[in-house]
Amino acid sequence: MSDLDDAPPAGDPLAPSGDSDHRDRRASPRPGRGHRQSFAARVGSIGRSFGPGLITGAADDDPSGISTYSQAGAAFGYGMLWTAIVTWPLMIALQLMCARIGTVAQAGLASVLRDHYSRRLLWFACSLLLVANTVNIAADLGGMGAAAAMLTGVPSGLYVPAFAALVLGLLVFASYAIMTRLLKWLTLSLFAYVIAAFLSHPQLADIVRGTLLPRSLAEKGALLTLVAILGTTISPYLFFWQAAQNAEEDEYLHVQHGEHSPRAIGRELRTVRIDVVAGMTLSNGIMYFIILTAGATLHRAGLTTIETAQQAAQALRPISGPLASVLFTAGIIGTGMLGVPVLAGSAAYAVAEALGWARGMDLRVRAAPHFYALIGIATVIGTILDFTHLNPIRMLFWSAVINGLLAPPLIVIVILVCNNATVMGRYRNGWALNLFGGVAAVAMGAAAIALVVSWL
Repeated sequence: MSDLDDAPPAGDPLAPSGDSDHRDRRASPRPGRGHRQSFAARVGSIGRSFGPGLITGAADDDPSGISTYSQAGAAFGYGMLWTAIVTWPLMIALQLMCARIGTVAQAGLASVLRDHYSRRLLWFACSLLLVANTVNIAADLGGMGAAAAMLTGVPSGLYVPAFAALVLGLLVFASYAIMTRLLKWLTLSLFAYVIAAFLSHPQLADIVRGTLLPRSLAEKGALLTLVAILGTTISPYLFFWQAAQNAEEDEYLHVQHGEHSPRAIGRELRTVRIDVVAGMTLSNGIMYFIILTAGATLHRAGLTTIETAQQAAQALRPISGPLASVLFTAGIIGTGMLGVPVLAGSAAYAVAEALGWARGMDLRVRAAPHFYALIGIATVIGTILDFTHLNPIRMLFWSAVINGLLAPPLIVIVILVCNNATVMGRYRNGWALNLFGGVAAVAMGAAAIALVVSWL
């Protein structure tokens, strides 16, 4: 890549504001490679550039996301398709803010809060994350167990601890590079819903209407479904994960190329933007097609409430017929193996950063014992919650609701950090990031408050 000026293009709405330059480096050296690369290595590097953003976007369509989007399509047909269009720029803005925090400060979100804000704010943010993540881990593991049980007839209670052990094994014993490559390949299972959407022969006029005209939230269950969609799409754990992963990615690139200059930071931020936009576009595109597929199959068949894995699997009958259960199980387990490590990892990053412990997916257990212990504790607690005899498919939906209720304060915190000149220097938010971030905070906050008021 040729040297480029770090200043963003004129008129760029995502351009940072301010004129000071600051970069807080806490890097520890990593082994890098030389500058000279073969053509094949350069092609490979292009694929590797779609890293944290792509993984974050794919992890957003975890079992909780699949269940929530399927329920939205089953209950309201194409009436909730508009949410994929509305959340797309909001999700890009928020994840880009988190990625910029990790790249510019070279630290995760909790580390920045620890160094520049009060302890109360730090632990308030971490507490919200831990509550949301624990419930989400339990829901994802339970959904994976229910899907496997549907296919094999073996009780789901036997699968849940087995999946938990497999996730922990990958996180503890696999290197960061191997895990990243594995997570990227698992995203392919999500495209079954894209194919199924076309094979279900949906009505084009109804699709356009559902995409462009928001459904009335006065309808029974519409507000609850909206909060769940917002919560599983713009999720708290993704904020912490994105910042932490971009901090590690930036550290690796810095050691590899040995550059400190603002020009190098500008190049990194442009790569980060491409990565995040690609990942969030993938996530919201899959979200759109899951709602569309469920609307064209489940809703059309009169199935408006999903209670079992068998019912959810029926959405994939257009692509696989009697093998719908197999394809659904593969998708749930594949995305669960993608989502649960991100959930457990983001919780571990947050607490380890808050306490100043060594952390990092590329570190061995001996180098970061507390970090891996936190991952294990989060996964074990989530596993235990699965033995409360709650409906695993409904639990997936309600974990999304909980995320929707807890996300607004964390969005406000992310916006505050990204406008802090001490943390971000010349790379603090431009007007577009503040606008879309503010819209996300207000919209999700209003929906959450309206839902709580409706319950009262």
